[in-house]
Amino acid sequence: MSQKLFCSGIELASLVTSSRILCKSWSVISSESETESDHEEDIVSNDGVGLSWKVDREHGPDLMVIAFKATLDSVQADFVSSSDLKEDNFLVFEFLCSTRIPIFSLNHTAVSLFRQNHQELDRLKSQIVSSNPRTPLIVTGHGLGGSIASLFIISLFHSIGSGKNRPLCITFGSPLVGDRRFEQAISRSSIWNSCFIHVVSHKDPLPRLFITNRTSTYMPFGRFIMCSDATTFESSYSILEIFMALASVHDRNKGLESVDYGNKGLESVDYGNIVKNLYLKATCIDFSTQAENTTDQDSLATGISLQLGALELTPHMQQQQENIDINTLETKLKELEKSFILQKKTLFDPSKKLNNMKVIMAQLEWYIKKYRNLKIGYYDSYKNMNQPDVYDVVHFQKTLSSYWEKMVEEVEMKPQKEGAAFRTRWLYGGTTYRRMVEPLAIADYYRDGGKDYVNEKRSKHFKQLEYWWMEESKNATSDINSTRKKNVEAILTIDSCFWAHVEEALLLCQELKVVKENEEALKKLFEFEVYVYELLKDYAASPDIFLSQCSYIRWWNEYKEIKGSSYTSALANFMNDASNFKQYAVGAYDFP
Repeated sequence: MSQKLFCSGIELASLVTSSRILCKSWSVISSESETESDHEEDIVSNDGVGLSWKVDREHGPDLMVIAFKATLDSVQADFVSSSDLKEDNFLVFEFLCSTRIPIFSLNHTAVSLFRQNHQELDRLKSQIVSSNPRTPLIVTGHGLGGSIASLFIISLFHSIGSGKNRPLCITFGSPLVGDRRFEQAISRSSIWNSCFIHVVSHKDPLPRLFITNRTSTYMPFGRFIMCSDATTFESSYSILEIFMALASVHDRNKGLESVDYGNKGLESVDYGNIVKNLYLKATCIDFSTQAENTTDQDSLATGISLQLGALELTPHMQQQQENIDINTLETKLKELEKSFILQKKTLFDPSKKLNNMKVIMAQLEWYIKKYRNLKIGYYDSYKNMNQPDVYDVVHFQKTLSSYWEKMVEEVEMKPQKEGAAFRTRWLYGGTTYRRMVEPLAIADYYRDGGKDYVNEKRSKHFKQLEYWWMEESKNATSDINSTRKKNVEAILTIDSCFWAHVEEALLLCQELKVVKENEEALKKLFEFEVYVYELLKDYAASPDIFLSQCSYIRWWNEYKEIKGSSYTSALANFMNDASNFKQYAVGAYDFP
């Protein structure tokens, strides 16, 4: 097997049907014991609570397959929310939560089974994370075992290192795992979503469990291969509509809220024969891909009609079932697929708004120069909010921050190789933005009486941009200090949190005015002294910090009053001679 990242979309569905991946996955699931293999030492079986799994390394470094099998009698429709799991200190899936998706819900039966076996599964996960990163991994399962396979893969997402191949999850006839918000949390990353292939027989009741009377609080995710034929669906809404239609045809009057493995005919679906036929056909129909490659909407409708026919959802079936309208279903699927295609085409594209961002940055640079000439500096001008053009800057800050927050989120969701190239391309712009705009966020925070911005308020996207810049700086080969010295007059302070440290130093001075012998405050102020002097030695601070009306000079005057006129230090020796500021501004000051 090729040692590369598994691909996504129709290519992945075609790969698994045309190769022996599906066959291999099903053979590991269906084998009763290690004795069925000629390589017993390469297959390890484990029995947990209501769950068993096998780790198959028969192909050595070329492939590892983990197959889950649930031994529970039934699956219930109940949900458990991520907030309830968090309150119970079960944090395995908490990393999926975000500002946009603060909470989601999972199937209670599947999560309970996962939790009962968590210690053993965590050990298995540790073995995978520490194993050869080039070994492709497939995690598979049938029925509820497939649900556990999906949860296990998701738990791996948070642990897989940058050099690790993304795993592939293949499920057979498995029930849906989570609600619409859970689907959104997975689908926000195309690489996460592409890790899941769900093989479903149109006659199997379990995958459409919990779907009754055209409604469902559950939502599919990943790529579905719907059988009798190798038709595939990627839009989660299209998949849901198909499930609802199949439920109307096959499950009406059954009231499926749970499935008993012994009584609902789960084993009557021969997935072994299905995957064998898929391999022999080695074809995959995908109408969303067809639609992307043509402007002929009739082709889209024809593709949908063929897919429905393959699933036995035909006008003839409509005559037998009063509760399903095939024409309405076909029209709705057409609209859903058109919307899905449009959504893929209109994903956040930073290059489309780049020129607007450049204009705003240029206006912000003009603002900086204006208040440099007025001897106050743009940080204090913005913080004081006493000039009319400050309100334009408020708009600039919000627009730029929104753009770069989306940018950082987009990069973090990309596959690692693609994301690394993306970061490199946009790193200079992101660094300039951070150094120019984060001081405005700091000014907002301390104007409103905030304390400890760095630990209490700093935005995640600022932290991430700084981390990327630091990683890139490790590979720098030029003399950065020399370059800064030559261009110091034009630079922005390298540490975008500089003004937060100044504000904290001012607060410490206020504390010392109340309690003069506050040793902790004096210690922190000395540390700030050292920090500032190191920035100056590296020519990493903008000369604007020496403007007569800025907060840094106000801090120095208050600190000098506290320490006394006889106080000496490296920073004091520099600050006590104002001519040093002019020399620093042109890169002519030589630090001892």
